Amino acid sequence: MNAATDSVPRDDKRAWRSWALYDWANSAFATTVMAGFFPLFFKEYWANPNNPNESTFYLGMANSIGSIIVAALAPFLGAVADRGTAKKKFLALFAFLGIIMTGGLWMVQQGQWRMAVLFYVLAAVGFSSGNIFYDSLLPGIARKEKVDYVSTLGFAWGYIGGGLLFALNVGMFLQPALFGIPDGPTAIRISFITVALWWALFSIPIFLFVHESSTYAPVGLGEAIVSGWQQLWATLRDIRHLNVVGLFLLAYWFYIDGVDTIVRMAVDYGMSLGFDSSALITALLLVQFIAFPAALLYYRFAARIGVKTAIMYAIGGYGVITLLGYFMQETWHFYTLAVMVALFQGGIQALSRSLYTRLIPAGKSAEFFGFYNMLGKFAAVVGPSLMGTVTLMTGNVRTGILSVLVLFILGAFFLARVDVARGEHLAREYLAH
Repeated sequence: MNAATDSVPRDDKRAWRSWALYDWANSAFATTVMAGFFPLFFKEYWANPNNPNESTFYLGMANSIGSIIVAALAPFLGAVADRGTAKKKFLALFAFLGIIMTGGLWMVQQGQWRMAVLFYVLAAVGFSSGNIFYDSLLPGIARKEKVDYVSTLGFAWGYIGGGLLFALNVGMFLQPALFGIPDGPTAIRISFITVALWWALFSIPIFLFVHESSTYAPVGLGEAIVSGWQQLWATLRDIRHLNVVGLFLLAYWFYIDGVDTIVRMAVDYGMSLGFDSSALITALLLVQFIAFPAALLYYRFAARIGVKTAIMYAIGGYGVITLLGYFMQETWHFYTLAVMVALFQGGIQALSRSLYTRLIPAGKSAEFFGFYNMLGKFAAVVGPSLMGTVTLMTGNVRTGILSVLVLFILGAFFLARVDVARGEHLAREYLAH
């Protein structure tokens, strides 16, 4: 392994804030588009509103297709970014893709569900692929003692940033006349443009104030691609050697699949049960503002009981949410479950990222985060398609949501077998060699 050619300070609070602000920026896509308006608009405007089970299947497949693309690219892109010291370059490329495709949803007319899926899949690829390189910048700006805090800060700011714009977009949707908008569908189409602008504007600080350390001597793009392929196979061997990393990734594969499926399919599920769309959107908005303090409090909770144990509690919480979702009957049930999701969502995401950071060699962060995101996205292939397929086969969306419970059970089973102390030791031993 070549020595790093330079290093960056890892206690620069401006870098922490600038890094976290990217989560503020792109979380607008996760809230307004992915969790909120796209599934709502897809079911009622782009697809056939008279066949909700069919549109659930199409939406699940759309999420799965985007995840397959990201999963296929993630480890290779991570290896290339490490070799070429190009994390920020790739982040800029995929953020640009996500921004342009999100704004492009404005142009999709009623009934054009295929075009909506195309734009959405490409936007999701930009969003998820960009997060590979966003995540991989974390070890370079935060020491081990601070990585849990900075990771949590990113998710917490993401909930506030995404929530603020979502609140504006919900207001536009519920009261379009107050904003000079003719109707709700037009308001939703305008919201896609506001997400693109928000994402672009608040992405600027990470490129100005977060400096990327050079893990290897800089090389050209062509050489980076060749060595990236070589490094990809080396990483597979490394993961086999660092077997604690492999076991954690297996656990993460299952439980984060369940989390992503709940987030992406919640509105579709509520609409299939006949709940009012405005109530569902309001519940999602509630999640954003509860999740902000909940993520910070969960960080304190994890500091007391340990990161791995805190993740186990969150997995258990999601299992209970899924089970209760099967029996949900009233709108207030949906609100209650939304609050429960808010209590655990930021914690399980932030702590999973920071725990993984502890287990991997620091000098190969983009490469290892490529695998981290690959498994997260392959998991996101399974969850939505599992729910959509079970719903279509049984004709019962409740059975579809119940099928997600098995993912949390398997995730908890494998995570219980992860030895964190041994993983940290193996990561240090790897660097020593």
